[in-house]
Amino acid sequence: QVQLAESGGGLVQAGGSLRLSCAASGRTFSYYAMGWFRQAPGKEREFVGGISRSGDTTYYADSVKGRFTISRDNAKGTVYLQMNSLKPEDTAVYHCAGDRYGSGRNIRPDVYEHWGQGTQVTVSS
Repeated sequence: QVQLAESGGGLVQAGGSLRLSCAASGRTFSYYAMGWFRQAPGKEREFVGGISRSGDTTYYADSVKGRFTISRDNAKGTVYLQMNSLKPEDTAVYHCAGDRYGSGRNIRPDVYEHWGQGTQVTVSS
């Protein structure tokens, strides 16, 4: 069982950048496709993007495509979310999640087996 912990959130001005990290415990990290989700107050959890087990393939929600980049370093057991050109509507708690049986393209939160506690991202205007 993999355990996940996000970090790197904070307050940033619109147009700025932020890099989130998701650190995984254990040595089975490479078995999991990984997804990033976010949840704003009063809204349901939203798929941001995902990455395959090898890191060869990534998927992005239309709302972040061209601005966000997902990458992973399996040797370090870490997934990253590089966020550029941030907008106030990006404000949310960001979670990483692991899916043992998927490819990282599934937008449904309930198919992901493991979740981090989340890190707050606030974008000011």
